[in-house]
Amino acid sequence: MINFGFWEKLKKPIIVLAPMADVTDPAFRRIIAKYGKPDVTWTEFVSADGLMLGGRERLIRDLEYSETERPIVAQFFTAKPELMKEVAKLANELGFDGIDINMGCPDKAIERQGAGAASIKNPPLAKQIIQAAKEGAGELPVSVKTRLGFNKNELETWLPALLEAEPAVVTIHARTRKEMSKVEAHWDQIKRAVEIRDSLGSKTLIFGNGDVKDVEDALAKAKASGCDGVMLGRAIFGNPWLFGKHIPTTKEKLEVLIEHTNLFHELLGDIKSFAIMKKHFKAYVTGWDGAKELRTTLMDAASAKEVEEILSAYLKTLN
Repeated sequence: MINFGFWEKLKKPIIVLAPMADVTDPAFRRIIAKYGKPDVTWTEFVSADGLMLGGRERLIRDLEYSETERPIVAQFFTAKPELMKEVAKLANELGFDGIDINMGCPDKAIERQGAGAASIKNPPLAKQIIQAAKEGAGELPVSVKTRLGFNKNELETWLPALLEAEPAVVTIHARTRKEMSKVEAHWDQIKRAVEIRDSLGSKTLIFGNGDVKDVEDALAKAKASGCDGVMLGRAIFGNPWLFGKHIPTTKEKLEVLIEHTNLFHELLGDIKSFAIMKKHFKAYVTGWDGAKELRTTLMDAASAKEVEEILSAYLKTLN
């Protein structure tokens, strides 16, 4: 029997924020929750092996969240069922609303562990890991994020294997591991995933992911494919208003960039490189005359204080 937990309380199509390493960290998630909250938020993926075998003190910081982010799902990766069970217990203790298993990340270091996208090559182990998560999760629902296949489209065999384990949700990035993000997402395959699910009599929710520009596009893709939800990822860069209806001015973008940068320093400055923020500078500061010159200046900044000084001075020129 599938435990849907909070998922069954949400109106479909469910529009959610993707987990992205060094992007959807605790600082950015708080900003997003404040300015344009999705239906559900994911943490960055966290190594179950690291949490349980020696890196807990630092990695636990990636699992910090605020109440404004609920419902929030903790995402983990591992190739060891016993460790997945333990981190699922931990997520329950930390008060998360759900647990997600990353079976799609193409990072080679993670694949060498047999985790991430490498899970696609070992369906029996993947099912064991889902079962272990369910055993450790208590009342929390367990979901999976994956891809169409590893070197080729294996949806016809891979998805049924996952559905046998009865996760609450399967989110499918509509590309193979080999394709990375180099080709257009195959949204016709999300429609096919729904057909496979229905033909098997499964109740697991199917979400689509890949090349979704905004909420309007997400709703259109959900309607065309029949999926239960859509996950947006890269569209959030520089746009914490993505899930809301507000269209920010240049002044608002820069004011929120200051807020975001200061929050990063406050929450993560002691454990993460300030250089992580620079990908956000590129995303926030674009689309108007003078943006390129401002970006260049920001790239030389080495601290949140410097960023605030640069942007505060620039904002005065806009008044």
